[in-house]
Amino acid sequence: MIIPFANCLFFLFSHLAFCKGRIVRVPKSPLIRVEGTETVIPCNVTDYDGPSEQNFDWEFSQGTDFVRIVSTWDLSFTSQQYQKRVGSGEIVLRRSSNNAVFLLIKSIQPVDEGEYKCITPSTDATVQGNYDATVQVKVIADGLTVSGSKARSSKPRKLSEGDSFELRCSASTISSEHTHLQVTWELKNGPAWQEILSLTYEGKFQPSPEYEERYLSGDVRLDTVANDIYRLSVSQALPMDEGLYRCLVSEWVKGADSSWQKIQEKNVEVANVVLQQTTLPNNMSVTERGSLDLTCNITTDRSGIFQAQVTWYFSESHNDTLSDAQVLLSVDRDSVVSDSPLISLSHVDRNSYHLLMRDVGVEDSGYYFCHAAVWVPQHNGSWHKVVEKTSSLVSVVVTALELDYQIVLNASKTPKFSDDPTELECRIMNAQNTEAKLRFTVSWYYRMHLRSDAVVTDELLAAMDADWTLLVGNKSRERIQNGEIIFSKQAVDTFSLRIKWTSEADRGDYYCIVSAWGWHHNNWVKTKDVISTPVSVFWATQDYTLTVEAVKLKPLFMAGHTFEMTCKVSSQNIKTPRYSVLITAEKTLMDQSNPNGTTRIISLNQDSVVRLEDWTDQTRVDGVVLEKVQENEFRYRMYQTQMSDAGLYRCVVTAWSPGGGGMWREAVNGLSNPIQIDFQTSGPVFNVSMHSDNPTVYQGELADLLCIVTIDRAALEPDDMSFDVSWFAVHSFALDRAPVLLASLDRKGIVSQPRRNWSSDVSLERISPMEFRLRVHGSEDQDFGNHYCSVTPWVRSATGVWQQEPEIKSKPIFISVKMDVLNALKYPLLIGIGLATIIGLLSCLIGYCSSRWCCRKEIQETRRERRRLMSMEMD
Repeated sequence: MIIPFANCLFFLFSHLAFCKGRIVRVPKSPLIRVEGTETVIPCNVTDYDGPSEQNFDWEFSQGTDFVRIVSTWDLSFTSQQYQKRVGSGEIVLRRSSNNAVFLLIKSIQPVDEGEYKCITPSTDATVQGNYDATVQVKVIADGLTVSGSKARSSKPRKLSEGDSFELRCSASTISSEHTHLQVTWELKNGPAWQEILSLTYEGKFQPSPEYEERYLSGDVRLDTVANDIYRLSVSQALPMDEGLYRCLVSEWVKGADSSWQKIQEKNVEVANVVLQQTTLPNNMSVTERGSLDLTCNITTDRSGIFQAQVTWYFSESHNDTLSDAQVLLSVDRDSVVSDSPLISLSHVDRNSYHLLMRDVGVEDSGYYFCHAAVWVPQHNGSWHKVVEKTSSLVSVVVTALELDYQIVLNASKTPKFSDDPTELECRIMNAQNTEAKLRFTVSWYYRMHLRSDAVVTDELLAAMDADWTLLVGNKSRERIQNGEIIFSKQAVDTFSLRIKWTSEADRGDYYCIVSAWGWHHNNWVKTKDVISTPVSVFWATQDYTLTVEAVKLKPLFMAGHTFEMTCKVSSQNIKTPRYSVLITAEKTLMDQSNPNGTTRIISLNQDSVVRLEDWTDQTRVDGVVLEKVQENEFRYRMYQTQMSDAGLYRCVVTAWSPGGGGMWREAVNGLSNPIQIDFQTSGPVFNVSMHSDNPTVYQGELADLLCIVTIDRAALEPDDMSFDVSWFAVHSFALDRAPVLLASLDRKGIVSQPRRNWSSDVSLERISPMEFRLRVHGSEDQDFGNHYCSVTPWVRSATGVWQQEPEIKSKPIFISVKMDVLNALKYPLLIGIGLATIIGLLSCLIGYCSSRWCCRKEIQETRRERRRLMSMEMD
């Protein structure tokens, strides 16, 4: 039962693995498209491995071989017959996401009918799923015809409000496929077309939200007069019905996935409807802060006792109904007037009522009318309303007073150098016709200076709103938060801008805009803006100049003496400069401490803080000194110079000027002339060589390497010279890897050995004053390679000072480590024989025990009677 279960599991997992893989999808076939229309064929891929962005190839076939159209990654993919259409943009492949594209054919033709294949190149670790998908595209002829009345569309149709009108358009199709038409009436009385009512391809009427109420009430209808004529009927025309009308017809076909798809769309403009609005009988114009006096006259044929009830209304639009209008004031039949602080109502005579509004504003412009009702007494003492009527509208226009004021922008402080302060004052002058509830706010702008005629956009620094809240511009936000730019209101009519530290980037034109705000409808409304004349913030700048001269104080000296040089600095066009100095040395190519040749020794910053840079000689930590002699003069000393100090020495000087916030700003850099240290000596010349009696060793053996130092020109006593010796190995045949330090012995006899990652060990010893030996104990494969030694001689001068000579290296010797086959196989063979013997004995023991105890059977024998034979005589 175990083996079949395992087979089932294997089949299940293999089936799941086969099901999971790349899936390429295109629309279901066929895609029906109309000749001359724009066609889009989408394609996407899912469940893939590799990068998120996938590539796609499109090919086309008409029953024969596929022809390459376009690719997202290969520009040369397009075949010859499609290069012109792809190059002109008629056929475009666009990417909609990392894993989806669509093929766009701007004007599809009958020759484009056929099979389209979407291919995705594989980025998967294993080949699973499908890597292409095809879709059949069918191109049908354009059989849709849409027309309207040309006579009606050429001349405007003039109607009055409340009139009714009808519009017609004809739409038909002779398509070879089973298609449905959708007709939509649209209106344009602004920048865009607005839907009115549609007859969808499913045969349903669908009004737009703006016309839904009128459609339900029957004021707007859409019906068919004949098979191909669609009529739009509008009764009781409103001002919103004015504009250009068109009939939009779209053709729909049912796709392979049973969903309806729009294959083309056409429209025709039918008519331009113009509504003539009713002219209002009365118009009035009132100046702001003046008084508005209106009279409501009641005329009635009743001569008996009656009382009138009058209510005054205000509306911003002449189309508002009585319920939409705002009640201003009313008087009931008992002549009780409702309370209002700014509006009064007076009863002049029996039939006249006056409305008086004081201190009117621009917001009071609109339409005023009165509504009157006549009440007569009953026999039982109650009152009965016999008639009521609304007056015609009176259009009132309140003319605003022209607020007049001037703006003057002055610079109280202008910078002469960089980082100087700048102060600007924006003042309001000659303000006239100001109100009690009037506020002024300011906005500050900056414009950059350009030498060319390029257009520069003004940059908003900050602006105040009506509540005097400061709104900060994006570019100056950080400086304002740090307190570098300050905006303030010094007085009611004065605003200021202060830049604490003006930089060269702040040079340009500054101007302010003062806005006036008035209180209307319980809100602050901007009434006027006045722009000031720009003020230029500019100062002439000259290029910074810095000159550095290095002077050698002692022209001749020997090794062990003190080297001394001075650096004199002079600058121009720098405000109160300070200097930082860096001493550098260009050593000879034999100096291995810095392969680039330039060494940074010591530096002194603008605050006179000294720092050792790349000075690594621990025995001479205090051997270099850099000090400031004068404000523009610096001195460098190096004590107990050695042969390794030879080279070119320079002063690198940086000039600093005071910046904003007490910070220093770098102005310019300068480099001095070189001062050379050259020791003319005829001292000894050292050489080093490598030697090994046996450069080929077996694993586990001892490898001996000798490093021999020789001397030319002059003979020295052994006590007057010492050596720093280091051994290196390059574990390669061609010296193309970095050397690895094996061990080192300094001139004091101290041995240093880095940590090793294998079992072999090394030892280093001095066997004579000028011979050193390196031994590798228990050699391994990792010990092979080129080995060399590096020697740094030290020579004691006549004055007793130890001088370091240039480092010298020996030629490498290649050490090869071989394997001793007999010794390598001896122990594995002994171990194998021993294990085989033990396993054989153990097998025999197990077999004996099993046969002795485990497999033993009890055999029961049939019991037989044992009787002795009787003798014949006894018988």
